[in-house]
Amino acid sequence: MRDLLVSVLMIAAASNSLTQADDNAKFVSMFDGEKLTNWEGKPSGWWVEDGTITSRSTEAKPCLKHHYLYWTGGEPADFVLRFKYKLIGGNSGIQFRSEKRPDFDTSGYQADMEAGEQWSGCLFQHKRGGVVMRGMKAEIAPDGSRKETQFADPKQLQKVIRPEDWNEYQVTAIGSKVELRINGELMCEVDDQDSKQACRKGIIALQMHPGPPMLVQFKDIFIKVLD
Repeated sequence: MRDLLVSVLMIAAASNSLTQADDNAKFVSMFDGEKLTNWEGKPSGWWVEDGTITSRSTEAKPCLKHHYLYWTGGEPADFVLRFKYKLIGGNSGIQFRSEKRPDFDTSGYQADMEAGEQWSGCLFQHKRGGVVMRGMKAEIAPDGSRKETQFADPKQLQKVIRPEDWNEYQVTAIGSKVELRINGELMCEVDDQDSKQACRKGIIALQMHPGPPMLVQFKDIFIKVLD
């Protein structure tokens, strides 16, 4: 009986490994670590540094207006997006299901991040501000009315985030539902059925934010499109 149980556990473990390997194989790299192929942005606003997509502002060369680096590989609707980011100072984010605007601007959903303690892990949108904040689950009806429940303490979730170091971010967007995770922990979740404000598909873009000197870097960017 013991030998049978061991065999069953070994088969289950092997099956899980194969499933995980198959899942990982479905992710497509969006950045090769060398060139900004399939990315478009403000001239001299973004570059590759130490295998990362980088933007920086300094006192000598400040960022006076926000701008975005567009991914030109598609405008996905349903997908899982995984990437690593490092942020030193300031605020940044990654746009998704968004629209291009003049002068390398965008409008749409943003998986937010910042050096402070309010916005990291929140879902932001230009039209509505915080669609759902860290530690919250929200249901937004077609008429814009909403119900919210708190599933975790935002301050405890903040402790999961490594300041001035690399963090893993995952964005899952399927139909009307969006889920954000940082370092494996669920940060927020929303079922956004707002008939006027919800975003259903669009571009992906990286943000450079104006303000005090800051550095933002992205690497290991992968997407699995579910459309």
